[in-house]
Amino acid sequence: MNAPERVLKTINHEEPDKVPYFESAFTNNTIMRHYGINPRALTKIPRIPSKMLKKFAGSKKILKIGMKKSYEFSRRVGIDLVLGVSSLFPRKVLKDGLILDEYGRLMRNEIYDKDGTVIYGYVGGAFKTFEDYESWEPLDPNWEGRLNGFLAGRELQKEMKNEIFSIPSTAALMEVSWEGFSLEVFSRIMAKRAQAKKIFDDRGKFTLELVKILAENDAQMVLLWDDYGYKNGLFMSPKNYRDFVFPWLKQICDAAHKHDCKILLHSDGDLTQILEDIISCGVDALNPIEPTTANPEYDIFKLKKKYGAKITFVGNVSPTMLAMGEISEIEEYSKKLIKEIAPGGGYIFSSGHSINPAVTLDRYLAYINIREKYGKYPIQI
Repeated sequence: MNAPERVLKTINHEEPDKVPYFESAFTNNTIMRHYGINPRALTKIPRIPSKMLKKFAGSKKILKIGMKKSYEFSRRVGIDLVLGVSSLFPRKVLKDGLILDEYGRLMRNEIYDKDGTVIYGYVGGAFKTFEDYESWEPLDPNWEGRLNGFLAGRELQKEMKNEIFSIPSTAALMEVSWEGFSLEVFSRIMAKRAQAKKIFDDRGKFTLELVKILAENDAQMVLLWDDYGYKNGLFMSPKNYRDFVFPWLKQICDAAHKHDCKILLHSDGDLTQILEDIISCGVDALNPIEPTTANPEYDIFKLKKKYGAKITFVGNVSPTMLAMGEISEIEEYSKKLIKEIAPGGGYIFSSGHSINPAVTLDRYLAYINIREKYGKYPIQI
């Protein structure tokens, strides 16, 4: 069975040949080198004029070159589901290595000293007022770079004989909205309901149109980046999500499903208060079911019993455990996930966030070896 078949069968709550594997992000040079991949990357993007930067960033040829190394790494490791990019493109390169992206977020590449891993991190927001936001050039869902990001990934998938399943990913409504301002400024915006609604509607319309374009061009799944919470709860009240975010999320899922395209939502944090809303909107799969929240009820084993027939879970081995835990602890927890969550499909093996530079090679190998050893259907542990 190839990777697309494996993942889609799982999402449909059927048992494939083995449990699929996914990581939402992989920033660890040590592990990449172990698999024969030289993770050389630019730590600082040259100050290219904005018009040229947009042209380069949206070129299918350039996107394909940029994606090829990470896709080959995924193929070697056995990661089934890999991500192309359809938004979050750079708009300007500023001094001091700052990059201003198309959502108004200020980003910078940072270097992890121990092995030289480059980490692309959020620094702050460019919008200081609602008027700053209003003067920003609107996002265009029809810009060719968005579809090119998907097509470049699809070409690599075919060249790798479907050993990987490439899907497009895009930012959505909540996370990039507040990050364009900073959380403090955005909190003040939220007190002005008309302004908040305008921002969420802009993001919703853009994401809806982009997902339609991708689905109409045979994308079989789209990942939405949209953190709704943090370890102690939600970024805003459930009512605000229901007023501003979920009406759009429902339309996005409906538009995707019309073309038999699945929606995978990536959201960190404790989502207990809004999980039923997410399922009602039609989200097909949820990642990463973060295991280190403060709420003992946000537990993948409890959630599986309650919601397992309605949504696919993607997670949730703790990155802290993968960085500092005992090998035996990692193996036992990974086995428990496969034993209790995987039978019947509806589960994709993954970390509880990402593989960061602190994750050690021996622990990572122990983690993925459990999936390889015990993840074949029928599950027998």
